[in-house]
Order: sequence, then C-alpha cells, then structure tokens
Amino acid sequence: MATRAQNAVVYGAAAVQGIVLVTFPAASTILTGPAYYGLSSTKYGFLFLPQVILAITTSLAGAWLSSRAGTKPIYLAGLGCGLLAMVLLLISQRYMADEAVAYPLLLAATAFVGAGFGLTVPTLNLLTAAFHPARVDASVLVLNAVLGIGTVLAPVFVAIFVGLGFWQGLPITSAVMLAILIAVSARLQLSAGARRTASQRSTRTPIPARFWIYAVFAVLYGICETVNGNWAQLDMTGTHDASTTQASLALTAFWAMVTLGRVLFALVQKHFPPARTFHLLPFALTAIFVLIAILPKGSPGWAIAAFGLAGLGCSALLPLTISFGQEELTALSATIAGGVIACYQLGYGIAAFGVGPLLDAGVKLPAVYAAAAAVAAAMGLLSFVVSRRPQMNPAT
Repeated sequence: MATRAQNAVVYGAAAVQGIVLVTFPAASTILTGPAYYGLSSTKYGFLFLPQVILAITTSLAGAWLSSRAGTKPIYLAGLGCGLLAMVLLLISQRYMADEAVAYPLLLAATAFVGAGFGLTVPTLNLLTAAFHPARVDASVLVLNAVLGIGTVLAPVFVAIFVGLGFWQGLPITSAVMLAILIAVSARLQLSAGARRTASQRSTRTPIPARFWIYAVFAVLYGICETVNGNWAQLDMTGTHDASTTQASLALTAFWAMVTLGRVLFALVQKHFPPARTFHLLPFALTAIFVLIAILPKGSPGWAIAAFGLAGLGCSALLPLTISFGQEELTALSATIAGGVIACYQLGYGIAAFGVGPLLDAGVKLPAVYAAAAAVAAAMGLLSFVVSRRPQMNPAT
C-alpha cells in the first residue's frame, strides 16, 4: 500500500505531465499566428512527428529499462525530459522571427515532450496499479483523470497568459513544477516491483496475439482523441470565426470533460460496469463527431459544447484499455502499459501531423471530423473484442 507522500507525488506528476503534453496543442494559435511563429498547417502538424517517434520508442523501451535500472530512475528521467522541453520552448521564443532557428528548437522541444511522456506515463500507470492491486480499474481511471486535470489547465493557462501579454508563462510554470517534482521525488521510494535477476532477464515472454487487439484499439483511440486535442482550436478559429479565448475554451471544455468522465466512470463502476462503458463511449463519440462535422459555420457556442461532449466520449477509453490489458495479460503487465501508450501515440501521430497536409491541400476540418466518426465507429465494434477477456495463459 502506498504512503500519502508516494500517492501525492504520483498524482502530482500525472497532473504536470498533462500540462506538458498539451502545451504545444494549447499554444496552436501562438505557433500558427502571424504575429508569433507563423507556422503553416503542415509545419504545425509536422511539429509533432519527433514527439510521436520518441514517445513510441521510450514507451516500448520503458519496461526493459525499468527491469534493469528500476522504476524510479525511469520516472525521474521522464520528468527531466519534460523540463528540458519547456526550457527549449522558452529559448525558441527569442527567435520567433527567424524560423530557421526557431523551428529546429521547437522540433527538439516536442521530441523531449514525447520522451518524457513515454517514460513517465507508463511508469505512473504501473506504479498506480502496484499501489492499489485490489482496484486496478478504478485507480488507473483516477490517475488518468488527474493527468486530465493537467490537460485542462494548459489551455486555461495559455488563455490567461496571452491575455496578460505573456504567453511564455505556461512553459515557465511547467518548468518550475517539474523541477519541484524532481526534487521531491528523488527522496521517495518509488517502485512497482523488484528488478529482474540475470536469470529472469534471459527468459523472454512472447507477445500474445491478444495484445495486438489492444494495440489496434489504442491506435484508433489516439486518432479520435487527437483530432480534438490538436485541431479543435483551429476548427474554432477557421470554421466558426471564434476568438482566441473561445478557441481556448473549446479545448478546455474537451479536456475538462475527459477528466470529469474518468472520475465519473470510476465512481459508478459498481453500478455501471467498465465493460459497458467501454462499449458505449465509442458509439457516443461517433455521433458527436458527426455533430461537429455538420455544425453550421459561425457557431462557436455550439462547437464548444460539442467538443465538451467529445471529451466525455473519449474519457475512460484509454485508461480502461490499459487496465483491461494489465489484468488479462498479467505476465506482461509492465509491458502492456508501455505498449498501449506507444500505440496510442502512433494514433496521435497519424492525426497530429497527418491532418496538416490535408488542410494545406484544401480539405476542411469538418470533413476531417466526418472521417473521424468512421474511426470511432470502428473502435466501437472492436471494443466488444477487447472486453471479451478469456481466461488464458498470458503468454499464449
């Protein structure tokens, strides 16, 4: 059982990681605004490619590294990567007028965001499951709800700091919080289990066929979440002629409902089983994407409400994918969290940098949301396969 200090640090790290993860999408109007960095849609989308590559690589390598170095060093390394990302973002703002210098700095910053995410988030999920073995589903939902609080705060901070004429306040705030977390965490015992012995390292558990079902689901989820998280603000300003504040409010509404939904479904799981939630949400998300696609132009109020509903539709899906996988494939519990996060990041990448060239080619964002509805429907059908968890040897 975890101590209060251990729980506080794990949940605090989740919140700060949420802020760091959404810093660049929340600052999309800064990154694409002519008065700031002035990036095209393609360059803005491509900005997330290093993040995705590093997040996938570190997520997959995290379990292997933890088995050799221990959980705590990997967790601290992830926080350190996030801190470096915020420092690079701050340095880049000095060269906003010189894209040849600013853009490589931004690419490096997003790379470290990805590395930090890939190292920290699977570790936090693993620690939470180890600290609360009797209620894994609920504890993972709560952890990801706390991470969601951070994703809510990022666009709020951007709106506040932009209003104050000091958008750099967001990366400064994140850097300070990360530094404090590193200092506090260094003093605590944080472990999800003993390191593997030399004999254990020589025995590899094969990846079961069932894992790939979870993997595909995570990719589809990553696409659905990211068309909201990375492109909602640009849809607000481009389709609905919204102000920067309204665009930030739409992103805030999305992440706020992601967070509230995770808390809600954790609280009601005794009366509304997680498997039922897992089946319902993708089809609800399908309907919401259709609504976003057909909203009349110049409807910022309705669009904000629709993006909020999209957040509720996304809310519990990723945490339940992780917890279902950890419970079913127990021999690979450490690998499952990292593998699911890596596949989620692959879906994130498809939507993050795949949409940009489409927009520059003349495709409109409502058409993108219509296509996302089909992805959500496919995810709903696959949910019945994922949640049908047979009693099986995890290594088969």
